[in-house]
Amino acid sequence: MNDALGDELPSNQFLAPELVITEMAEVGARRAVNRSPGEVVVLSVLAGGFITIGALFSTLIATGTGNEGVQRLLEGFGFSAGFFAVVLSGTLLFTEVNVEMPATLLSGGARTIASRVARLWVLAAIGNFIGAILVGIAVNASQDYSDEFRHLLGEIADAKMRYREVGGTKGWSQAVLSGVLGNWLVGMAAFLSVMGRTIIGKYIPVLLMVSAFVAAGFLHSPANMAFFSLAQPDGLGPGWGAAIGWSIAPAAVGNILGAFFLVALPFWALNNRRKNAL
Repeated sequence: MNDALGDELPSNQFLAPELVITEMAEVGARRAVNRSPGEVVVLSVLAGGFITIGALFSTLIATGTGNEGVQRLLEGFGFSAGFFAVVLSGTLLFTEVNVEMPATLLSGGARTIASRVARLWVLAAIGNFIGAILVGIAVNASQDYSDEFRHLLGEIADAKMRYREVGGTKGWSQAVLSGVLGNWLVGMAAFLSVMGRTIIGKYIPVLLMVSAFVAAGFLHSPANMAFFSLAQPDGLGPGWGAAIGWSIAPAAVGNILGAFFLVALPFWALNNRRKNAL
């Protein structure tokens, strides 16, 4: 009877964790080698646009919420929509690439594809920024939201600039550390979405990890681009120079470090250990 029941059990609905990093490395290698610079830019612009729509949705549904916990939960739910659009569409988001590219280099072939990996990394960041700015301009040109919405958007932009008030090396270092923690969670969202074998199996970890990231208030370079692109045309942001210097750039540095040391490297090491044990 047990054998009969065993024959009827469904196949695994998830990929084993130690195998996920291999799949991400393969995806990263295909993107680095097979995608032309033009294709990379288009996919990155689209991803920046999706994240900006996620930022817009996040702010809209949290507007007017009196309870801080509920507000953060709604913000996380809204922002996860943008990230999930990136996951399903296969577009290129800088912080997702931060996991794929180290995994690709760690898994071998670094000498032959290192330059293409670097190219993809840079183009993804530039494309995300362009996409965020274009969607931000389009939203502000076409829509007129409430004063409550503008107030919350301004608060979010101010929160992303909080390390400027600390100033100096200490402030920049704290912003980098926040970026490390931010891409630990967002990187794990990307990692766990690859593990899922169904649409809902991919969405649930994205929702949970992205909501945790948003609630904690960690920095995430594309997210910062998105919120500032919505705020700046409406006169709510600090100006692009300050935004890049005190929020986007340190977040990007931290995002790279967090993805490498807290996601790609440990799971790559576990995968290698598993292979050696076989």
